[in-house]
Amino acid sequence: MATTTNTGTRTRPGSDQNLISRALSSRGLGVAALAFALLFPFVIATPYALSVMTSAAIYVMLAVGLNIVVGYCGLLDLGFAAFFAVGAYTSGVISTEFDIPILATIPAVIVVTVVAGLIIGGPTLRLRSDYLAIVTLGFGEIIRITANNLDITGGPSGIFGIPGIDLFGLDLSSPAAFYYFVVVVVTIAVIGAARLGRSRLGRAWRFIREDEDAAEAMGVHTYRVKLAAYIAGAVWGGLAGMLFGVQLTAISPASFTFLQSALILMAVVLGGMGSTPGVIAGALFVSLAPELLRGAADYRYFAFGLILITVIIFRPQGVWPVRAREKERPDQGDPDPHGALAKEAIS
Repeated sequence: MATTTNTGTRTRPGSDQNLISRALSSRGLGVAALAFALLFPFVIATPYALSVMTSAAIYVMLAVGLNIVVGYCGLLDLGFAAFFAVGAYTSGVISTEFDIPILATIPAVIVVTVVAGLIIGGPTLRLRSDYLAIVTLGFGEIIRITANNLDITGGPSGIFGIPGIDLFGLDLSSPAAFYYFVVVVVTIAVIGAARLGRSRLGRAWRFIREDEDAAEAMGVHTYRVKLAAYIAGAVWGGLAGMLFGVQLTAISPASFTFLQSALILMAVVLGGMGSTPGVIAGALFVSLAPELLRGAADYRYFAFGLILITVIIFRPQGVWPVRAREKERPDQGDPDPHGALAKEAIS
């Protein structure tokens, strides 16, 4: 017997709890993915394979950070690579110029990325849609051009000799050790972003994403909430930049072009905006697909583009869209899913 949901969609009992839905929403799938990441060096331990997987893990951290801005809060950011560059250059300059261990630069990376988020987000987050996208695009180019023209950043040549990680006297500069370190850091970052999305602040972000005018009318301070999302995304991007610099031991402005911002945004959109597992899947696809298609030689980016177009046609909402819905509060009897969300989000 069919039943009717609050959205008017007629469904058959149990149809929304099929095997695939339960599997995709299972926490065991995340544990299995982490187990695969930890066991990967026991299967393939070549420096090339570990380098590719380390880059994929850093991409996951970048995509999860941008997901806070774009997926949770609905702010279109086309210059996210700027925070990636700010984090990489901050840790690189401090560690090489002042001979400070790379892990000791983390507080400076967080402070500088927060300041950068305030500088660009403070005056611009009152803008919406296309205007915000243009400003963030310009910010990304300003950071890249600035790094290209300053002596302290090494100009076009960049910074070389960024030291490896030394944790309590344990050298983590080998490919396998650094890979495990990155996996642990990215796992913490993913869990932190997911818990942030389920918090009261996260509910305010999603309410602004759905209807900013309604959120403001309900008492949500939309400007502060959007600024919090922008700063959180900046910190995630900055820390990913630090890991990127350590992995390559060198950075240059050519690593932080608009193409990087576009690929990170592609990972978020392709996976499913607002969906943590979807964004992880999107980041892994965007970072690993060009490597897996190397057999196609000159046609690998052509094949990559065909795959992207196919996914967009058949899964326009993303390969792993958000499945969770906000629970209504029975004591309020509010049929509007935004109603309960708004009341929870009001600060």
